[in-house]
Amino acid sequence: MHPKIILYLLIASLLTPSTGLLSAQENKITLDKIYRENTFRTRSVRGIVSMNDGRHYTVNNRGRSIDQHAYDDGEKVKTIFKAGDHDQLQAFSSYQFSKDEKFILLTTQVEPIYRRSFIAEYYIYDVLNDKLTALSENGKQQLATLSPDNRQVAFVRNNNIFIRDLGSMSEKQITFDGEKNKIINGSPDWVYEEEFGFADGFKWSPDGKRIAFYRFDERQVREFFMTIFGNLYPDAYNFKYPKAGEQNSEVTIHVYELETGKTKQMKVPDGEEFYVPRIKWTNDPVTLSVIWLNRLQNHVKVLHCDATNGETRVVYEEENEKYISEATDDMVTYLPDNESFLLISEKDSYFHIYLHNFKTGHTKPVTSGDYDIASLAGVDQDRSTIYYTSYEVAPTEIHLYSIGINGRNKKKLSAGTGSYSATFSKTFDYYILSYSNANTPPVYELHNRRGKLIRTLEDNAELKEKAEAHGFALVEFMKVPTESGQLLNGYMIKPGDFDPDKEHPLFIFVYGGPESQNVVQRWNRRNAWFQMLVQQGYIVACIDNRGTNGRGEAFRKATYMQLGKLETQDQIESATYLGDLPYIDKNRIGMFGWSYGGFMTSLCMTRGNGLLKMGIAVAPVTNWRYYDTIYTERFMRTPQENPEGYDENSPIHYAGMLEGKFLLVHGTADDNVHFQNSIDFTSALVEADRQFEMQFYPNKNHGIYGGNTTYHLYKRMTEFILENL
Repeated sequence: MHPKIILYLLIASLLTPSTGLLSAQENKITLDKIYRENTFRTRSVRGIVSMNDGRHYTVNNRGRSIDQHAYDDGEKVKTIFKAGDHDQLQAFSSYQFSKDEKFILLTTQVEPIYRRSFIAEYYIYDVLNDKLTALSENGKQQLATLSPDNRQVAFVRNNNIFIRDLGSMSEKQITFDGEKNKIINGSPDWVYEEEFGFADGFKWSPDGKRIAFYRFDERQVREFFMTIFGNLYPDAYNFKYPKAGEQNSEVTIHVYELETGKTKQMKVPDGEEFYVPRIKWTNDPVTLSVIWLNRLQNHVKVLHCDATNGETRVVYEEENEKYISEATDDMVTYLPDNESFLLISEKDSYFHIYLHNFKTGHTKPVTSGDYDIASLAGVDQDRSTIYYTSYEVAPTEIHLYSIGINGRNKKKLSAGTGSYSATFSKTFDYYILSYSNANTPPVYELHNRRGKLIRTLEDNAELKEKAEAHGFALVEFMKVPTESGQLLNGYMIKPGDFDPDKEHPLFIFVYGGPESQNVVQRWNRRNAWFQMLVQQGYIVACIDNRGTNGRGEAFRKATYMQLGKLETQDQIESATYLGDLPYIDKNRIGMFGWSYGGFMTSLCMTRGNGLLKMGIAVAPVTNWRYYDTIYTERFMRTPQENPEGYDENSPIHYAGMLEGKFLLVHGTADDNVHFQNSIDFTSALVEADRQFEMQFYPNKNHGIYGGNTTYHLYKRMTEFILENL
């Protein structure tokens, strides 16, 4: 083994690799087994909804019924709702209970819009009277939500907000100016949904007397259009998409009062361009919390708005030299004392939890240390206990902890190597602990509040057996040194019959985007495909470059203003280093990446001085000028402020330097990373007289899936690898 490399072998007893080449045809990993027969699909535990008593939960039984079970033994107690008992509804996709569990809102006939948004038909089920009623007869709805007082359902239709009264069953419209590509009420525009990660643009007050909602005026945002093929004359799909440096929607926050029927605009400061990444009600039903973020995203404020008059005051404020990372649901969690909230901030160089008193302005840390908090898993307010996950053990592991709100009595609730998460019952008497590592598929366990294992819900034992039978090789973690002095985290998968005296081709998987992480102790959804390549004699590797997560603010924000520059250096230096290992053929190194990884692959293929023999870029950004405002400007500022950062790191400008075999893949209906990126890169490659191959998928979005698409794509990529590496 090369003396510089530091390898940490993570051996899972149930995944012992084969000691020789697989001879039995039935035990070979094939594309058919992976993508058509789903031989290696993981089983999960999803859709468990805790009931108010904290002792029972409900599950969606394949869209046919809602069944109640007991946490302690898992036994079915009863069926609460059965679709087949009602003529109007034969199946449903999801459901939500009213606060008192007397009503259930059921979702069916779902039509996706973008990544999170959809329209659907909703039904209201009266549990006590066994009565099912359509929410509305006037067209599909969006974001239907029961009020906390169980008397109303609010929803969005055609960019306007409506309320259905459960007593009179009357339907009332409360906004009237909504219009496609002009005004949106109650739901986010495209860029908010994609980059701030939410689809619900309205919130009921705790007492059910008011609705706070977003209003997006996107009339000044330029339209992007995609051609949708299939008809004699293809259709044009137009939507508002603000590219970096361009005009955003004008966002205002409003509160509608049910009793008076009046709507009041909150006086959110508007002295500069800004975003509102979150709104939520405090425990006071007349105080709305608004997170305000300037367009540069380096200045955040938590505002409290008086819903009765719209007056606003700042209760927390923070600035960062580069950007604020955590303007999400977890950033602020209100406590029942009506004077404090939990805050997640990286103001001390790592993400940590703080307790902030918004009456005194005093902030004190709950967690501290040279490690990042990964997520806030739950807050048991009755017992003043916080549950969270963090990277404290290692940047490649995520573990579960509990700690008092006062910062005392910290406990580690997970053991072993891996990544953990938890879902708690409403009373926090039980939690479902899920975990996996690079060599162990997901396991789901039920624990009680004291951490005692009650039972295993799913251990993917069948998948473990299949992985063993098919000779899955071990994923080995490593450290890769670079000229910058950084030790980068990476992993490597070697063939089961690995011969250290023989040279092997190297296939590198890359993503590398800011705040992402691929080198982590977690079961990889592409594991079976990687293992198939390993059976063909390839070594598969992945390295997390500078800019990725889990290692603190300095490492995470090293790529600020120059997306692609340091990441490309790190990937090229890592590939060079690995190519010098005695068991790797430095003349047979390939790379594959999707989205940001496609951007990285394109840069490495053009700026790598012929280091890579082969590259596959799927749905790549090729010029950050083409991507949206919120994501791009967070890390790059605007093209007007930072033109060099945009242009000097665009693969389009290095098309003439392309070396090696290159496959460019894109979906023509990608609303996220537009097909325009690949078209303009293609034009530059043609102009530079560089040969390459291209695969496009008509009417497919950023995920490139549906029908036979996934199989077709991975077959194309596999054949390209086998032919050229």
